[in-house]
Amino acid sequence: MTATAQEPSRAAAGTTVLSLRGINKRFGAVRALTDVDFEVRLGEVVALVGDNGAGKSTLVKVIAGVGPADDGEILWEGRPVTIPTPHTAQDLGLATVFQDLALCDNLDVVGNLFLGQETLRAGLMDEVEMERRSLELLRQLAAKIPSVRTRVAGLSGGQRQVVAISRSLLGRPKVVMLDEPTAALGVAQTAEVLNLVERLREQGLGIVLISHNLADVFAVADRIVVLRLGRNGGEYRVGEVDQEDVVAAITGAKDNVVAERAARRAHVTPPAGAAADQEMGTEGAR
Repeated sequence: MTATAQEPSRAAAGTTVLSLRGINKRFGAVRALTDVDFEVRLGEVVALVGDNGAGKSTLVKVIAGVGPADDGEILWEGRPVTIPTPHTAQDLGLATVFQDLALCDNLDVVGNLFLGQETLRAGLMDEVEMERRSLELLRQLAAKIPSVRTRVAGLSGGQRQVVAISRSLLGRPKVVMLDEPTAALGVAQTAEVLNLVERLREQGLGIVLISHNLADVFAVADRIVVLRLGRNGGEYRVGEVDQEDVVAAITGAKDNVVAERAARRAHVTPPAGAAADQEMGTEGAR
């Protein structure tokens, strides 16, 4: 099932646009995902975090149509859909920017933005129209690109991320998934990318941020979903938890025997006699 994506409106912010229920994915005898639930809302940044091998990339590929799920249900705007191919995902309004960015260094910004979806006039590429649309898009995102005719090979890591994210917006998606967008970037470039993520949220898009950097996650995310060993490991609202809680969920520290024993000891109520003795001792001290 496919649909034409419409530009999201601010009035729709908070509406669940994508919902996954009971997603399972196997690779032979290996269960990469087991009964995973996940949802994305418009006007929200939801961070998907987890250790290496937790299933983050597999879940992203399921959503992007690169590796369809074996079992489970996917709802798009409340309607059951199947996403067998990346083209289906794009038609629905799902855009994905993978970590490798898939940019052509020998092409300029315009060439990369419209690669494979060139604007034609009389059978020829309309360079003027593509440049106009490129400038308009980058201006809306307040992107700091020296010129749309600059070759991508001459751009910084942060600027390359901006080009890749901008390209994903040409189809007017409602959900954009960003796979490790700040990996290997410097402080200034990371700030540039995070500012762009916030601008996408302000435009009413649903953003899925896959990242190992919890500082970046806490800087821009509204909600954090943890995957652990291919299963849901927790869901948190930013502002209600700290990084230690999320790290504990990622590593399973809250699930081990030592942590459980410590938690039980912390909540053990002292015997009535012990409580009375303690109070008498307090009175005597007075």
